Amino acid sequence: MTSTAVIEGAGLSQTFGRTRALDDVSLAIEPGRCLGLVGRNGAGKSTIVSILTGLRRPDAGHVLLSGEPAPPVGDPAAWRRKVACVYQHSMLVPTLTVAENMFLNRQPRRRWGVISPAAMRTEAAKVLADWGVELDVTALAGAISVEQRQIVEIARALSAGTRCLILDEPTAALERAAVSRLFDRIRPLLSAGVGILYISHHLEEVYEICDEVTVLRDGRHVVTAPVGEIGQDELVAAMVGAADAADVHATTIDAAPTDDPTAEPVLSVRELTAVDGRGSVSGVSLDVRPGECVGLLGLAGSGTTTLADAVAGLVRARSGQIVVAGRVVPPGRPDVALHRGVGYVPEDRHDRGYVPLLGVADNVTMTINDRLTRYGVLAPARHRAAARELAGRLDVVSAGTGQPVGELSGGNQQKVVVARALARDPKVVVAVGPTQGVDVASKRSLLGALEQARDGGAGVLLVSDDLADLAIANRIVVLVRGGVFAEFTEPPWDRERLIAAAEGLASAAPSSTVDKQDGPQAGTEGEAQQ
Repeated sequence: MTSTAVIEGAGLSQTFGRTRALDDVSLAIEPGRCLGLVGRNGAGKSTIVSILTGLRRPDAGHVLLSGEPAPPVGDPAAWRRKVACVYQHSMLVPTLTVAENMFLNRQPRRRWGVISPAAMRTEAAKVLADWGVELDVTALAGAISVEQRQIVEIARALSAGTRCLILDEPTAALERAAVSRLFDRIRPLLSAGVGILYISHHLEEVYEICDEVTVLRDGRHVVTAPVGEIGQDELVAAMVGAADAADVHATTIDAAPTDDPTAEPVLSVRELTAVDGRGSVSGVSLDVRPGECVGLLGLAGSGTTTLADAVAGLVRARSGQIVVAGRVVPPGRPDVALHRGVGYVPEDRHDRGYVPLLGVADNVTMTINDRLTRYGVLAPARHRAAARELAGRLDVVSAGTGQPVGELSGGNQQKVVVARALARDPKVVVAVGPTQGVDVASKRSLLGALEQARDGGAGVLLVSDDLADLAIANRIVVLVRGGVFAEFTEPPWDRERLIAAAEGLASAAPSSTVDKQDGPQAGTEGEAQQ
């Protein structure tokens, strides 16, 4: 009997050296259905994506596309006509225009095979218009937002004729409003008969957009079930194993204030004005006391990451002052910020979180090498001991501290980044999206490390729009259009009110906090950048 699935993998197995990445895994996606694929980092998700998109030939098993044998691995164009993947990190060429990216390697041509730029722009604009998207197709891909790049990649895949779309962590770099817009665009595709494989660590998204969910653990298929028939606790247990799931659920995060309200702030930001490529802040002031975690919430372009990066010295403030433990930090001096007590977890670990070719040891000790020298030379024994202690503190799983970080799973890479930030026992920890793209168990470990730093007397400035992250916050400051719009001081946090405040709706914010600075006026809506 011919398969009706748009894509089917049967009995897929893959081995890398002594590691069994996939062990007899099967899955199928029917037209108009969305299958969620979940599992911890290292469960085999990336391997199965590489097989289903023709980038890798499995050791055993086979792939069918619309009931027919898949093309040879060496024919990527034939694969792209049947299946396409939109990855967490954009695959667009930043120096090419939107139109050029959409028709890369399949440009419209005039007589004698000459490429027609005008036809390419016209066709690109038409494809995007069919999506209801207004976007300048002559803009460089590197100049548009993350959300817009994803739209272009999805539109590019569909315009090539594919009926199977793989979305690999598509929301990792999106704020909540953008996630909703993405789902609003996915649902018509499903209605039109496109089959979607949706990979995410955000389980609430799986329940919102998927029809079924498949769980992988240690390269093996654990369960496939309709999302309405499997609870989240059961799903977590399938992902991490019953014993580990018990640990995840038994360990609760302390959301109650633990700081001393009379203590002098360990971080003081005064009338800060700064601008970078992702947003700006104007006249922002806030304090973080020892033992306090302040959550910073805002939509894309609101200035949250700009403020955090300015505190870390990576953005040079135009005016205002940053004081750490009573000492002024000169603007744009990350070296001074580090030595005065600022630990930093960047928003994008791949971009500036670690050096992929260096080992775990060299990465986690990078900020403390000055403490590991003898007579001005790095002392190997001290270096090894410090690396083992730091990697152990975050439970980094590797083949040894010499293994290159680029070879680790995403969750362990992020643990390395956080371990490095905490290595100097900082007075202030600045963490931007610290749990993006990691599994539930790794997320708990990372948040636990930040919570431990907080409870040890550090001040934590936590930028996130994930309520699971913000659970460790003692209070939450909301930025809209570069100004402080609202402040929430009484956990547990109300998700709807927080989102509404981030949108700039005055009715959602505590009345005493709206307009406390020169932010948006009450009654206006924040402008979400797209």
